[in-house]
Amino acid sequence: MMKCGIWSGILVIALGMGASAAVLAQVPPQAAEVLAYEGLHRAAWQGDLPKVKALIASGANLDVRDARGRTPLHVATHARQREAVKLLAKAGANLDALEDDRYDAVTIASVADDPSTLALLLSLGANPGQVTSRYDGTALIAAAHLGHDEVVRKLIAAGAPIDHVNNLHWTAVIEAIVLGDGGPRHQRTLAALIDAGANLKLTDRQGNTPLQLASARGYTAMVKLLEAPRPR
Repeated sequence: MMKCGIWSGILVIALGMGASAAVLAQVPPQAAEVLAYEGLHRAAWQGDLPKVKALIASGANLDVRDARGRTPLHVATHARQREAVKLLAKAGANLDALEDDRYDAVTIASVADDPSTLALLLSLGANPGQVTSRYDGTALIAAAHLGHDEVVRKLIAAGAPIDHVNNLHWTAVIEAIVLGDGGPRHQRTLAALIDAGANLKLTDRQGNTPLQLASARGYTAMVKLLEAPRPR
C-alpha cells in the first residue's frame, strides 16, 4: 500500500504506556476506483489539464464526490497533480472539503510527506488547522506522528494550532514521541514543535508528560530536547 495510506490514525487503546493497534484510515484511490473514474475525477487524477479546463468551462460540479467522498481536488492531491489542484482551486473548488474518513487535502498532502503540494494548497488559502479524521486530529498531529519534519515546519509557519489535543488525548508533541521511532526525523519534528512554543506540560490521558514518555521509551535525544532550557 502507498505510504499515504498508513496514517493517521493509529488507534491506540492506551493502557499505561503500552499497546497499540493499527487501523488504516487515510486511503488513496485504489486501482479499481481509478479505472472507474470519469469526468473531473479522471482528469484530476491523470493531470489532464486541457480536460480539467474544458470540464470547468462546461460547468462541471467542482466538488463532485467519488464512492469514498473524495472530490477531484482530493484526488489531484493524492496524485500530486499540482497544476490540476491549482486549476480546481482557482475555479472555486472547496479547498477544505472533508472526504468520508474526514480528511482534507492539507492532511492528505501532509500524510503523504508532500511538502510541495502542501505549500501550494496553503498558498491557495487552504486551512492549515482544520480538525480532521475520526481521531479529531489535525494535519500537524498526523505529520508529527510520521516524523514528516519539513511538513511540520510548513504547517507551523502557516499557523497550524500547535497544542491541539485529539480524542486520544494526544498533542503533536506526544504523537511525535509515542508513535515515532525516536530517530532523526522525529527528533527534528519535536525540535520544530518545541521551537514554535509547544506546551510541554500537556499530558496524555494517564497523566504522562512528553518528557516522561520519551524517557520511558529510551529516546535519549528527545529527552535532551525536552530538558533543554527554553528562552523566555
